[in-house]
Amino acid sequence: MLYHLLYPLRDYFFAFNVFRYITFRAAYAMVTALLISFIFGPLMIRWLKRFQVGEKIRDDVPKSHSGKEGTPTMGGVLIISAIIIPTILWANLKNHYIQLVLIVTVWTGLIGFADDYLGVVKNRSKGLVGRYKLIGQLLFGAVLGAFLYFNPTVSEGITRTSVPFFKNLYIDWGIFYIPFVMLVITGTSNAVNLTDGLDGLATGVSAFSFFAFATLAYLTGHKVFAQYLHIIYLEGSGELTVYCMSVVGATLGFLWFNNYPAEIFMGDTGSLALGGALGTVAVLLKRELLLVIIGGVFVAEALSVILQVAAFRIRGKRIFKMAPLHHHFELSGWPENRVVVRFWIIAALLALLSISTLKLR
Repeated sequence: MLYHLLYPLRDYFFAFNVFRYITFRAAYAMVTALLISFIFGPLMIRWLKRFQVGEKIRDDVPKSHSGKEGTPTMGGVLIISAIIIPTILWANLKNHYIQLVLIVTVWTGLIGFADDYLGVVKNRSKGLVGRYKLIGQLLFGAVLGAFLYFNPTVSEGITRTSVPFFKNLYIDWGIFYIPFVMLVITGTSNAVNLTDGLDGLATGVSAFSFFAFATLAYLTGHKVFAQYLHIIYLEGSGELTVYCMSVVGATLGFLWFNNYPAEIFMGDTGSLALGGALGTVAVLLKRELLLVIIGGVFVAEALSVILQVAAFRIRGKRIFKMAPLHHHFELSGWPENRVVVRFWIIAALLALLSISTLKLR
């Protein structure tokens, strides 16, 4: 909005020319998201407490979590607001990349909101039925995949995926591109949701992941840098930097209240929205395989659940003391805040490694 209102005035006052620069708008989008979180965070916590919108602790988590019963949840509404408002203010809203990520943020956020609402407010033990959540995620993945396949955003290679550590090496999915997009969106959304089991864990890891993608978006949308680094150039994709930095600001701002001991939880409203957005950004930037490195913590959490279930069904034995992986370390004697901080450190290292792949090829 500010971009569209103020940038055209550059001919009358040269200072408005600063809105031309993605780096400027991305930085202020992050600051705006932080301010929204800081200002409205305490208000939302009081509002949720007033209406008794508190977390219900399941039986399949460590007993140490019983003290978290009643902690305000559905804080994902704050995260989504702190993402969407700065993006609308600072991004180019005519850019189709921005339009798509805003749609997925709202769509997956609504799925998570429905789950939280039914589980917390309506006291349905399982919230939204799992298959309905899955259908909603797959549906968006199918729509996004079909849109990109039949309305390519670049002249060629829309069905290709960049392979990390290799120059000019791509996997062309062809007609399987649509189901591939469905898998990426659904898998990432659920992986972030599984990671959201400790105070600040998914929030902090998401901040590192989106910062890495903000860097990749800027380089991919900058023709000179893309040519220098020998990476795919996607005209207009640089605007995703503004969105990604909004997410970084929103997650860091939310982490102010979500760190141990948490005053508020994001709930499925936040985790599904962050996961869906992360997968979508990876798809739009043709970095679906690199997502495995950037979101390595999310991948490990999801794989731990898959392996645990498979091992129990096949051998009747468990691999981990409890899944997802963070619970295994809890039951191994690690304090919760130690698990969280060490996972953050791993996420930071993976983010740096992912960016280094632009040269390590």
